[in-house]
Amino acid sequence: MFRGSIVALITPMHSDGGIDDASLKRLVDFHVAGGTTAIVAVGTTGESATLDEDEHCEVIGRTVDFAAGRIPVIAGTGANSTREAITLTRCARDVGAAAALLVTPYYNKPTQEGLYLHYKAVAEAVDLPQILYNVPGRTACDMLPETVARLAPIENIIGVKEATGDLARVPRLRQDCGDDFLLYSGDDASGCEFMLLGGDGVISVTSNLAPRQMQSMCEAALSGDREGAHALNQPLDALHHELFVQSNPIPVKWAAAEMGLCARGIRLPLTWLSEEYHARVRYAMELAGLV
Repeated sequence: MFRGSIVALITPMHSDGGIDDASLKRLVDFHVAGGTTAIVAVGTTGESATLDEDEHCEVIGRTVDFAAGRIPVIAGTGANSTREAITLTRCARDVGAAAALLVTPYYNKPTQEGLYLHYKAVAEAVDLPQILYNVPGRTACDMLPETVARLAPIENIIGVKEATGDLARVPRLRQDCGDDFLLYSGDDASGCEFMLLGGDGVISVTSNLAPRQMQSMCEAALSGDREGAHALNQPLDALHHELFVQSNPIPVKWAAAEMGLCARGIRLPLTWLSEEYHARVRYAMELAGLV
C-alpha cells in the first residue's frame, strides 16, 4: 500500500504551544511537492504524548483536509490503553485517514500475549488498515518477531514499523510474515540497509527536512541499487544521527524552524534544542544541502 519514504510529521506549534494550522498546511504541501509517499500524523515525532484526545483527532483531521487526496495520511493512534487506542483509531477512520500506526503500549510493559490481544482487539474493533509500531527504546516494551508473525494473518494488520535498528529482524520478519506484509524501518540511520535487505520503506524523521532526497534514496534502495542508494544516503547520514542528539522531536523542530517551515513552538515537558547542539545540527543540515 505504501512503499518508500513516509514522513513522521512534526506537529507545528506557535510559541504558546497552540497548533499552527498555517504551518501544517505548508508542511503537507512541502511533502506533496517533495514526492513523499505518505504522511504519518500525530505519531511520536508529532508529539502525540502532549496532545489531548480532542487535539489528537483534530490534527489528524486537519492533515487529511490539507492533503486533499494528494497524499495518503496515516494516523498515529497508539495508546497504552486498548480502549483509548480503539477510540483514536475510530476517529482516524472517521476523518478519512488511509491507515493507522499503533505504537506498542508504553510504560505498563505488557507481555507478548498482552500485545497480541491488544492489537487483535483494535483490529477487530476498527475496519481500517493498521500498522504495528515497535520502538522499545521509548516504550520499554519489545514486540518480538514471533508476536508480529502471530498478528500478520489478521486481515487489516498490514505491516510493522520496526524501530529497534536490529537489521537481523528484517529477513526473519519477511520469512515469517510473508511477502505481502509491509516492513518499515523506524530508524533513519539504518533505513537504507533495511530496505536493501527486503524492507518496504522508512517512516522517517529526516524526511521532515529533506523529503525529495529521502524519497530518491528509498527508490534506489527498493530497486536493489545498493551503490546508488548508499550514494544518496551519504549526505543525509549526519542528519540521521544529529536529529536524535536530544529527544525527538526537539532537534527536528529546531531544524524545521531554521528552514522557515514552522515557528519555534514545542510543548512541555519537551523544550527547545539546547544551544550547545545548534552548530552540530546546522552542520548536518549543511552536509545535506538544506542550508
